[in-house]
Amino acid sequence: MYSTKLGVLGLGSQTTAFYLKELNKAFNRQKGGYSTCPFILFNTNFDAINSLLPNVSEELDHIVRAYISEIEKTDVEYLLIPNITLHETIDRLKVKKSILHPVSICISKLKENKWDKIVLFGSLHTMQSNYIRNCFSENDIEVLLPSEEDMQFIDTVRKAVYAETQTEELIKKYHLITDKYSVNHPVLLACTELSIFNPNTKNVLDMAQLQIEEAVKTVL
Repeated sequence: MYSTKLGVLGLGSQTTAFYLKELNKAFNRQKGGYSTCPFILFNTNFDAINSLLPNVSEELDHIVRAYISEIEKTDVEYLLIPNITLHETIDRLKVKKSILHPVSICISKLKENKWDKIVLFGSLHTMQSNYIRNCFSENDIEVLLPSEEDMQFIDTVRKAVYAETQTEELIKKYHLITDKYSVNHPVLLACTELSIFNPNTKNVLDMAQLQIEEAVKTVL
């Protein structure tokens, strides 16, 4: 029987369901049969958290810290948080558990592949803010951005996927834009909604999938 080392913080229903599905798929690829990934889900009132995102604040710190404090009473060793933006708040807290941090995992992967330049796809806030850009800059990785028009479209895709109103035409255009930017540099998906419709083509790096791969390693 596998020990339960992994905890998952339950956030938005669609993105959390995506992470859980992908965790089970990745684990099953390793173990085969009908195996599923052992983890504990710590569900939250995501409405309270989401209403304060994407900005950091003391109010958001207080809400997240309360959930983290409860998790720290358990025996899980690693915590997976299925929301890229929320990690900026996590960075502000003193967390005793090991966070499977998408930014640090991604930086390690980029260094492993000797990539020093990426094109960032995320929410409009993520693409325009300094959080990821500064983390990467500190590790000598240059962050390029899509055109203003394409950033607006990418954010439209994110919103549609979140609301589950995406169309086949919208996703097809999203894939075409991803292909366009991935010709010269790796495209980094830094938004779970974009990961849900990851084109899975060459030169596309997905923060969510990197987190999931690392999470599965902790329980194997």
